[in-house]
Amino acid sequence: MKLYLVQHGLAVDESEDEQRPLSNQGREDIVRTGGFLSLFERPQPVRIVHSHKLRAKQSAEMFAEAWGCAVIEDSSELFPKADPHVWASRLVEIHEDMMLVGHLPHLPRLASLLLCGQADREVVRFRNGGVVCLERIENDWSVCWQVNPTLFYPKD
Repeated sequence: MKLYLVQHGLAVDESEDEQRPLSNQGREDIVRTGGFLSLFERPQPVRIVHSHKLRAKQSAEMFAEAWGCAVIEDSSELFPKADPHVWASRLVEIHEDMMLVGHLPHLPRLASLLLCGQADREVVRFRNGGVVCLERIENDWSVCWQVNPTLFYPKD
């Protein structure tokens, strides 16, 4: 089973819009990341689950469109301060590839819990619009790869 963990794309500032939709940069980052992965990895999550927040929903929809995934759901257990043990427990029963689109600090806590059994260690550093692919073989999780939008832009 492959699990794609995504921190939502870059959002506009709350002073600009309370709902914090994706910014133009955030949309561009998701397009580039999704397109790049379509060429090489060809992720095929059976479903994509996102938090109720607009920026996560928009990110999930953009990845679903890029990869041809029709099932998109929301979950309050992907909010920033959600307990990572909830998803860690759910994933035990899930066997198909899936994507979770969420927020900091939840995503790094979930990744750490899956990879080393401790939610309070930073094992993976997430970036807006980036994808971390974990794979479970039997009961063990490992990192397959990570792609961040920063790869697509020259350094200043």
